[in-house]
Amino acid sequence: MAVVGIGTDLVDVERFRQVVERTPGVLDRLFRPAERDSLAVRRDPVPGLAVRFAAKEAVVKVLGTGLGAVPATDVEVCGGGDEPPWLELHDRAAARAAELGVTRWHLSLSHTDSTAQAVALAES
Repeated sequence: MAVVGIGTDLVDVERFRQVVERTPGVLDRLFRPAERDSLAVRRDPVPGLAVRFAAKEAVVKVLGTGLGAVPATDVEVCGGGDEPPWLELHDRAAARAAELGVTRWHLSLSHTDSTAQAVALAES
């Protein structure tokens, strides 16, 4: 296996919270229903949403695009809680990953009350 690319991103949780409070519809543009539903049961879903957004940003860095070229909903962050996170790519993100020869992803997520961090690594 060879490394295709690595991406990382940091998100300020409070700034992300302000965006969500100001524009709640942003959640529909950034997250697939399963992502939103999996976090809706939490007392405070914002840190989990912020870290998943960081993961989406990290993935598009690996793909060499931005969220303008690949919709955020094309990158689905699954798992969490008791199971490790993993990715499911859809549509344009999946097509771009195939172009790059990506066959496997590694994803690491971490957050505090103030900062959310994600690292994505793609292998061929």
